[in-house]
Amino acid sequence: MIEFKNISKSFKGGMVVLKDISFTVDEGDIIRITGPNGCGKSTLLKIACGLMKPDCGTVIYDKYQNEIGAVIENPCFIEDENLLYNLKFLYNLKNSFYLESVLELCHQLNLDLYNKMPMKKYSIGMRQKAGFIQSIMENQKIIYLDEPTRGMDEESVIQFYNMISSLHDEGKTIIICSHEKLDGIKFNKEYVFNDGILFEKE
Repeated sequence: MIEFKNISKSFKGGMVVLKDISFTVDEGDIIRITGPNGCGKSTLLKIACGLMKPDCGTVIYDKYQNEIGAVIENPCFIEDENLLYNLKFLYNLKNSFYLESVLELCHQLNLDLYNKMPMKKYSIGMRQKAGFIQSIMENQKIIYLDEPTRGMDEESVIQFYNMISSLHDEGKTIIICSHEKLDGIKFNKEYVFNDGILFEKE
C-alpha cells in the first residue's frame, strides 16, 4: 500500500498547487488522475518519486519504495546518444542488461533498438515510448506515468493499452495522470483535481 498523507505544496509567489492531499493506493491498483494544466498532477508524481519535497505531509510506502518506474513530464535522456546506449546506461546502474526483454518491449512499441539516431532527434511520441520502456524494463513494481500517450500514433496507443493491461495482470501498481480519456484501460479508481484538491470520482 502507498499512503499519500496530508500533502501540500506551493511555489514562489504563493501559488498553492496541492492542498492537503490524502488518499491510499492498494497494491495492484490502476488509477487515473486528471485535471487542467497546472493543477498539480506532475507535482504530485514528483513528490511520490522523491524528486520533490512537499511543504508538509508525506508519502508512505509499505514496500517497493526502491522499485519505482516513472515517466514525468518530458523524459530525460543522454541526448547525443542513441536508444540502446540510453537503455543500457540506465539498466546497468542496477542490473545486468537483458537484451531480449528490452528488444521485445521496443518491438511492441515499434521502436528500433539499434537505430543510431541520437535521442535529441526523436519525436515527442518516440521519446514517450522510450521513457515508458525505461519505466518498466527492470520489472518495476510501482509505475507512475504522466501523459504517457502524448505524441503517440494510434497503433502505438493501442499497444500501450495492451502493455498496461499485461502489467496490471502481473499485479503492478500503476498511476496514470492524463488529459486523454484512455478508454482502452480499465481503471479501478479515478481522481480529479479541482483548485488544488483531489476528489475521487464515483
